[in-house]
Amino acid sequence: MNKLSKNRRKELQALADKPDYEIDLTDIPEVREIPPDAVIGKFYRPKKQSVTLRLDADVLAWLKASGEGYQTRINKYLRQLMQKARRH
Repeated sequence: MNKLSKNRRKELQALADKPDYEIDLTDIPEVREIPPDAVIGKFYRPKKQSVTLRLDADVLAWLKASGEGYQTRINKYLRQLMQKARRH
């Protein structure tokens, strides 16, 4: 990745310091709908947080029976449930 020049950093900082209402958006076309082939969140990596979780023994045994990565699967199942709930 190329390093930013001093001038470019200065310009970017000036933009960051500017209040939103002072930014001219008139030359940006309005997005009326998301294209069907658009990928949302392609580079998003959720921040992981360590927690202690108490599970029923049979549930844990079932998760562990399918091999390594049971914690990842728990997260995957919970994420699917969360996304389904958000759609409704």
